[in-house]
Amino acid sequence: MAKLAINGGNPVRTKLFPAYNTIGEEEKKAVMKVLDSGNLSQFLGAWTHDFLGGPTVRKFEDDWSKMIGVNHSISVNSNTSGLFTAIGAIGIQPGDEVIVSPYTMSASAIAPLVYGGIPVFADIDPKTFCMDPISIASKITERTKAILVVHIFGHPADMDAIMAIAQKHNLYVIEDCAQAPLGKYKGKSVGSIGDLGVFSLNYHKHIHTGEGGVITTNNSILADRCQMIRNHAENVTAPRQIEDLTNLIGYNYRMTEIECAIGIEQIKKLPSLINQRLDNVAFLDEKLSVFPAFDILPPMQDNSVNTYYVYPIKFNKEIAGISRNKFVEALKAELPCAVLRETAPLIGAGYVKPIYLQPIYQKQAAWAFNPALYSGSVSYEKGICPVTENMHFEVLFTHEYMRPGMQPDDMMDVVNAVEKVFENINELVDDSKS
Repeated sequence: MAKLAINGGNPVRTKLFPAYNTIGEEEKKAVMKVLDSGNLSQFLGAWTHDFLGGPTVRKFEDDWSKMIGVNHSISVNSNTSGLFTAIGAIGIQPGDEVIVSPYTMSASAIAPLVYGGIPVFADIDPKTFCMDPISIASKITERTKAILVVHIFGHPADMDAIMAIAQKHNLYVIEDCAQAPLGKYKGKSVGSIGDLGVFSLNYHKHIHTGEGGVITTNNSILADRCQMIRNHAENVTAPRQIEDLTNLIGYNYRMTEIECAIGIEQIKKLPSLINQRLDNVAFLDEKLSVFPAFDILPPMQDNSVNTYYVYPIKFNKEIAGISRNKFVEALKAELPCAVLRETAPLIGAGYVKPIYLQPIYQKQAAWAFNPALYSGSVSYEKGICPVTENMHFEVLFTHEYMRPGMQPDDMMDVVNAVEKVFENINELVDDSKS
């Protein structure tokens, strides 16, 4: 009789895992205060006192700046619009190249295309899954204007090496910190090291406002340009006598007073939520490191902090005797989803398909690729980032069983499920070998 749930046996657990819900009474009271005021947004797309938004927006931005340790924070309605704004602020133009990661949310790579820039993909480091500085350096040409680095899964990238490359070639550095709020690199907060940082407040991040984002910088000129792009820049260039009009065609990327009221309360909770993640990670590190087929991330050194948006594991199919995909399928069958998330499992094989394999790159289906605008040569062929492809298609899997709300008993069910799969590995017939 089969023991594994994938083959008809009883699963280790049927009870749904706890929901990850950071919203409580504090946020409700803050929202009601804004609703009672009747002032749900105070932005005006004209050069007035309200060009920078209302009092709640401004307090939220001040609180975010203090948390990250920067001079300026600019709230926006998503991390995506924050990336678009940041690319616009540094002056990317048609024909410029921006070095990006192939293994992240698609918006990081799309951002240059919005202004006619060309994304050039650098491979990832197999240990951290962040962009590899050696690969970055190999991609630089006379057209390169910026590096858009991603602190993927919450792990800080190798910022010393990346900043050294940028300084050598006079490049801007934008940090995509969507998955790494309060992450640190050698004691410095991510989002405070490059020229600009961008954070996410999407509903499935560490903290959220439903949708939202924040741009951070210590550069007052870039902060000003971000504020203009966020809010109809074309309306304020004349009264402000702005001479450099590059990319100052404004959008409406503004957050509301309601969202920022929620954000103010969420900021207060973030340190505790990060500590809970790290405590759970330490628990799982101890329990999962005993399995020979697993290669888990080592603890951070040098006063650096990984905030663990997800928990990545490299899977050795030679040791296990089955493919990663077959293992993940078997583990999924042993464990349920979470409350409020019944349709989405908490574990997945790989992360995202390497971005350059998307049709928009394969067919170069964007105006930026017009030869009249871009005279360079860029390849999006399969194989340009071999480490990324190996990690995604063969080696890496990620899970969220370390989220706040998970108790030791919950995590022990995960450990027991892993042990069960390995103990009954002979039940798994691996036809795909992939």
